[in-house]
Amino acid sequence: MWPSSPRGGCMIVDSTRKGKQFPDSMSKTISIWTCVLNRAILNYRSRVGKPNMPMERESDACDQHAESTGLVSPSWDCSLHLPLWVSNAEKAAIEDRLEGWIKQLEASGGDVACIASALKKPLRPLWVSQKSVIWLNEVPGYDSWDFTPIMLVSASSSCGILQQRTTSEFSWTYIAGAGDDEESWARGLSPNLFWSHAHELIDSGPDLCNQKVADIVEKDRVYRAQRGQNAPQLSVKPSKLSGSTDHFPAENSPLGLGISGAENDRKDSVDLHAISWLGSTNLAVGATQHAADASDVDSALVCERESSSLCLEYPEVYLHLPILNSKLDRFSLYRNLPAALIFAKSNLRKGNRLLVCCNDGEDISVCVCLAILTSFYTNEGSFDDGKSFSETCITKLEMRRRLVFICKFAVNARPSRGNLKQVFNFLKDQSVGSGC
Repeated sequence: MWPSSPRGGCMIVDSTRKGKQFPDSMSKTISIWTCVLNRAILNYRSRVGKPNMPMERESDACDQHAESTGLVSPSWDCSLHLPLWVSNAEKAAIEDRLEGWIKQLEASGGDVACIASALKKPLRPLWVSQKSVIWLNEVPGYDSWDFTPIMLVSASSSCGILQQRTTSEFSWTYIAGAGDDEESWARGLSPNLFWSHAHELIDSGPDLCNQKVADIVEKDRVYRAQRGQNAPQLSVKPSKLSGSTDHFPAENSPLGLGISGAENDRKDSVDLHAISWLGSTNLAVGATQHAADASDVDSALVCERESSSLCLEYPEVYLHLPILNSKLDRFSLYRNLPAALIFAKSNLRKGNRLLVCCNDGEDISVCVCLAILTSFYTNEGSFDDGKSFSETCITKLEMRRRLVFICKFAVNARPSRGNLKQVFNFLKDQSVGSGC
């Protein structure tokens, strides 16, 4: 990425999760590539006999950058420049692999000659963050630098404190990098659909936004289906089960996406925020705001940051775990799963009907139910106190079967990739088959 400025160099801006000052792409990846390119250019110039001089123009694509004469850099710096927070051991490990990467670049057919003719000085990364202090009157002139600067600007705050943003009407928590995981928040909304309905979505406000998105997505699906275009349903489709619907899907059952017409009718008639009982497992999942109205609940596990007003008669049948979304804390669910499973096992042993709920009833509570079903239930959907789990090698396919089972009853389930990953890693760590 070469700029149009005759001075060369470029600026790259990125952000990362809370608690980190720079993303790994800036700390390592770009630093590695600048070193690889510098060494590849030096190798090329050595082969043509001019290691320290820009080459004459060799490609029309490089004309706007190239200057054909003049010894610019008395020594071409090929050192690996990494920020101070990268350890010496990690730096040594990267150094050991550099030559291999250089050979791969040269063998790939990359136009090193074009870069060599355009670059007067070797590349070098510089790191700038919100904590950087730069006195403009003390910055040396560009001509005095013996390198081409790659300015790596991090927009993230390293304080580790969630940033609360506000406007005149709304407030929200800023989560760096949240846009990468659109399946956890987009609710099926594509970029084209968003921009076609941007104003009405914004005008709907926070309280009605989710319902507005659901209406737009469904109308678009129907529109495309009527014209014979691809119009998949967004909910996970339960497999066709033989016998009781309380069984988990068989090993050779298809695990597809979408739902049948009959199931779609059932979905339309269900309150998407109501409590969903998972067959005859004595487990239910739903949103905390509806928990107080749930019938036949003997015990409750509330999985959200704020403590709920929901409180049953005895504290041993009520547990609050302050589990955060994976975008706020990548290991929050993992850390709280042991307490959740102990509580669930204690109540299910007594035959109590257990409700697992969270803020929206779509993500964290679904993942906790997935961990409970996997840990304490057989493939037939019967509670066995964890006996089958102790004899099982947990796989992603095994977890997916149970997730399909949950989604058959909890039609609004939308577990995020980050939380599912935490559940899988936890269960693998607990399983005797974790080494398979």
